[in-house]
Amino acid sequence: MEENTQKKSGFVTLIGRPNVGKSTLMNHLIGQKIAITSDKPQTTRNRIQTVYTDDRGQIIFVDTPGIHKAKNKLGEYMVNVAEHTLKDVDVILWLVEPSTFIGAGERHIAEQLNKVKTPIILVINKIDTVKNQDEILTFIAAYKDVCDFAEIVPLSALKDKNTDLLAELIFKYLPYGPQFYDEDTVTDQPMRQIASELIREKALRLLEEEIPHGIAVTVEKMQERKNGIMDIEATIVCERDSHKGIVIGKGGSMLKKIGSAARREIEDMVETQVNLQLWVKVRKEWRDNELLMKNYGYQKNS
Repeated sequence: MEENTQKKSGFVTLIGRPNVGKSTLMNHLIGQKIAITSDKPQTTRNRIQTVYTDDRGQIIFVDTPGIHKAKNKLGEYMVNVAEHTLKDVDVILWLVEPSTFIGAGERHIAEQLNKVKTPIILVINKIDTVKNQDEILTFIAAYKDVCDFAEIVPLSALKDKNTDLLAELIFKYLPYGPQFYDEDTVTDQPMRQIASELIREKALRLLEEEIPHGIAVTVEKMQERKNGIMDIEATIVCERDSHKGIVIGKGGSMLKKIGSAARREIEDMVETQVNLQLWVKVRKEWRDNELLMKNYGYQKNS
């Protein structure tokens, strides 16, 4: 036990408006694809816990849905999860885009952050999109008095620039203590949940603008045969009959594309051959139906 007391261990949450790059940053820090990424906002719906372990100790990342104004029950649930998390962690990473304009969404987040005593590291992401790097100083100046920040770090999650520095600063603020997970643990999400998120990511990416955000994915079966092949049966749930047609595509072409893209990533994750069967169902207004939300894995926080 002697060695463990010299190591640090704690919980870190990533917070920020939808689509600011939280999942991309977490995937880079962990070095594996855990959180799904998409150009559409509100991709992450549940708290995703991922674990980073090195000789300094262990960081457990809790990814939250973006804080935004709720439009329906799913939206309320997502905001509730995000705000609930702020009180339960050792360090908060607040991700923002490089800008001197601080909009209403950011001010709403700052309001929540000013209520907590947790150390906050401001992360100015996407600096690879800034042509003149001197401008970064003006972004820091615009934000520095919005909250009492422990640190401010400009970085690019996409280009993996300054992510090592961020990991170093996170460890600086974590408490000393024993590790919560074994060294080889990367996530506490069940495989089934990660598989359903990967299928949903592929659907969102391939469908692009054709379908709004109202799709969920449920995995009904995930079973390994004696020869090692993994059988997975999953259903893509959408809100309208017209969406169902778009998800299936002409002669089933779109569903095939979604299936083969998801299958490749799931195979990488489970390290075996996967036989993936996909179906499409319509459940009207599921995002406003608490029972259906529960069925699709979205639980209200107490």
